[in-house]
Amino acid sequence: MATTGKVSGIIANLVIVKVDGPVSQNEICYINHVGVKLMAEVIRIGSKNAYIQVFESTRGLKTGSGVEFTGHMLEATLGPGILSKNFDGLQHDLDKMDGIFLQKGDYTHPLEVDKLWSFKPLAKIGDEVEAGSWLGEVTENWIPHKIMVPFAFTGDFKVKEINAVGEYKIYDTIAVLEDKNGQEHKVSMVQRWPVKIPIRTFKEKPRPFDFLETGIRVIDSLNPIVEGGTGFIPGPFGTGKTVLQHALMKQAEADMIVVAACGERANEVVEIFAEFPKLDDPRTGRKLMERTTIIANTSNMPVAAREASVYTAMTIAEYYRSMGLKILLLADSTSRWAQALREMSNRMEELPGPDAFPMDLPAIISNFYARAGFVYLTNGKTGSVTFIGTVSPAGGNLKEPVTEATKKAARCFYSLSQNRADSKRYPAIDAVDSYSKYLEYPEFIEFVEKTVAPNWVDNILKAKNILIRGREAYEQINILGDDGVPINYHEIFWKSEIIDFVILQQDAFDKIDASTPIERQKYMMEKVLALADTHFEFENFEEVNPYFKRIINVFKQMNYSEFQSEKFKKFESELQDIVKEKAVVEVEQS
Repeated sequence: MATTGKVSGIIANLVIVKVDGPVSQNEICYINHVGVKLMAEVIRIGSKNAYIQVFESTRGLKTGSGVEFTGHMLEATLGPGILSKNFDGLQHDLDKMDGIFLQKGDYTHPLEVDKLWSFKPLAKIGDEVEAGSWLGEVTENWIPHKIMVPFAFTGDFKVKEINAVGEYKIYDTIAVLEDKNGQEHKVSMVQRWPVKIPIRTFKEKPRPFDFLETGIRVIDSLNPIVEGGTGFIPGPFGTGKTVLQHALMKQAEADMIVVAACGERANEVVEIFAEFPKLDDPRTGRKLMERTTIIANTSNMPVAAREASVYTAMTIAEYYRSMGLKILLLADSTSRWAQALREMSNRMEELPGPDAFPMDLPAIISNFYARAGFVYLTNGKTGSVTFIGTVSPAGGNLKEPVTEATKKAARCFYSLSQNRADSKRYPAIDAVDSYSKYLEYPEFIEFVEKTVAPNWVDNILKAKNILIRGREAYEQINILGDDGVPINYHEIFWKSEIIDFVILQQDAFDKIDASTPIERQKYMMEKVLALADTHFEFENFEEVNPYFKRIINVFKQMNYSEFQSEKFKKFESELQDIVKEKAVVEVEQS
């Protein structure tokens, strides 16, 4: 018999329920409120009370209201039809809801129940299968969507029946499986899975090593991320976090994109909904929305729903990873998620950590980031979830708890600089303060040496060293004045500026410069580093500035030209002529 209870206390979205039976941690329940059922989740259990967080506004709720417990956790509905959808954090289809504002208790089915899908079997009668095995597939937009043995199934099964090629609805039985006890289990195209439990239907999850090309030079050429890797983008307001994520969505080497708009301002979320259907996908020539799913919770929605949205997004990403796809998951912003955790923790009067965040915040963030990764599936295929989140530290303080906790979990750190944003040097990633720990992984070094260039990692470290030396020279020039330092200080600074203007900065509005293939990045990096190794001769410091500005201008024209085109080669030849003007030719001693 299902457990029931009565509301005995209300603290905003935290409701205390006196229960008449057993309840479980993270169990879902419904509060009866004036004929409307409000969805909630158990977050703490006492001797006779359950503390629940309500996913709706609790305005008007009174003590004594009845509560019904369901016996299951918050679950995502997984099946064909998730792509191109706009969901809230509980996976309700926002496009099916009426009116501008969400109504209490207005829940919608995330999938199209009556739509017919063209099913093609991949398994045959007599095959041995297990949880996550592919039984068949349907075409979702243009992506092959695998119909799998439900993740909740344990043990081995034998395919007893499987449907032939044809059109079926998502809840139609498409296969019958038989377990070792001879019991039959019907399987449809839909399954449900608790969002706070990782999907582990894979054979192996090694340390990721495969370079993920993003087309963004400051990432690929200086702080690379891998397929199945993790990264985060902290930065103050106005430094371009959302714009950078949009560039990653369009250009990164991924089969599918999941966007978790977690607690962003309502106007920003509306912009995503309005702009995304219009965006062209440069990778496929179709619309970007065709391979995108958006999970949206604005900052003025209940904190509990905001906390659920990141888990729903990750579960959907893991589901598609089990199909052998490369998934890019972007969360904007995980700070709002952490603030939701803080609010509920404070309402339960738990012992606070730094800045009143929960004491276990680092563990919560680490466990979530650990769900990303590169996996080998049971059938030998591979899949991945690459997770990049943004953090919005108050006042740009990168020492605050959320940023510090995320630093311990994420392998890539892309620090956005207010100074770079103010001087219009976009993307505003500070290449010196940022880092990629994948540059220390032997398997990654081996991979890029084979696929990109034998000296690729050495070139990255060399470029970073030039940027650091350039920054030091700039500080000395600022303190002592232009004529107070040797000429070579100016030369060192301007060589670092070449890397900044040519490699780090990118024009998102230019068709060619917006995305740079890795082959072109390698070519330009080698050309810039060769120039940095060149010794120049100047009579005074006043010659240095205009000379290097000419070099930078030609380099930028090369960036705007088709790679290896006549125009590109013309600027390359012009660059060589400029370099010869001041370059010192070293004569070898015999």
